[in-house]
Amino acid sequence: MLNISPLLLTTTVIIFLVSMYILNKMLYKPLLDFMKNRDESIAIDYENASKNSDDVSIYLDEAKQIIKDAKTEASSLRSLAIEEAKEYAQKKTDERKSELEEEYTVFLKGLNSERVEFKNGLLAQMPLYKEGIKAKLNQI
Repeated sequence: MLNISPLLLTTTVIIFLVSMYILNKMLYKPLLDFMKNRDESIAIDYENASKNSDDVSIYLDEAKQIIKDAKTEASSLRSLAIEEAKEYAQKKTDERKSELEEEYTVFLKGLNSERVEFKNGLLAQMPLYKEGIKAKLNQI
């Protein structure tokens, strides 16, 4: 049958309890403390990461606002530059038109004076032309 020795049973229980005490003291407690510290460190890092994420989102919103303001300012500057260029082009066009109108007026006056001179010259030469025509008709 089963032979249970009380001395062996007691020794085994004592060795088991001593082993559990030593393992608890040297292995389990340091391992559990390490795991606890690691969990705390992870929690702190997670909080810092969420704070950093919040900071990043704030900076991102600020950057978007700066870009929006810059685009608005660039648009207004561009429209202002276009308006100034149109005004400058209109001014130059008007100046050139007035110069051309003045030149045209001078040209017309010169043309009229040449026409009058030419007409006067023709009228002065008219008796000569008439005599020349009569001479030609007489030859025929």
